[in-house]
Amino acid sequence: MIHVRHSAVADIPVDLAFSYVDDYRNVPEWMFGVARFQPVGEQISGLGAVYDSTMRIGPKDLDSRVEVVEWERNRVIVLDSIAGFRAASSWTFTDLGDATRLDVDFGYRLPGGIAGRTLGMLIEPIVGTAIRQTEHALRTRLGQLV
Repeated sequence: MIHVRHSAVADIPVDLAFSYVDDYRNVPEWMFGVARFQPVGEQISGLGAVYDSTMRIGPKDLDSRVEVVEWERNRVIVLDSIAGFRAASSWTFTDLGDATRLDVDFGYRLPGGIAGRTLGMLIEPIVGTAIRQTEHALRTRLGQLV
């Protein structure tokens, strides 16, 4: 699995930052390339919640079903794909008093063969940029909450 890690500080209390990131309706507003992020079933948050997502990368739409495999209020959200495009992400929140440090780890696995190499040529050049744009958009949105 290929991993991209990033850390940033937002001038917002941890409970507001966590609540914003945890709300599935907000994900397409700040996560680069996410065109769809919808709950599957009645559970919309917390451990065991499942979402269907579509990430648009260049001309390609990558569909994935992800499940929340770790969730602790104001501390951590971890998603892992259970179908479709193989990806995992963890969002760790650290309370800094009037601010929050957010550590992100995004990992993805490409299929083998020609299809995987072709997809890799599309994805790899933009993953770092995507993480930085996601972090910037998220910090901007969080800053608007206070």
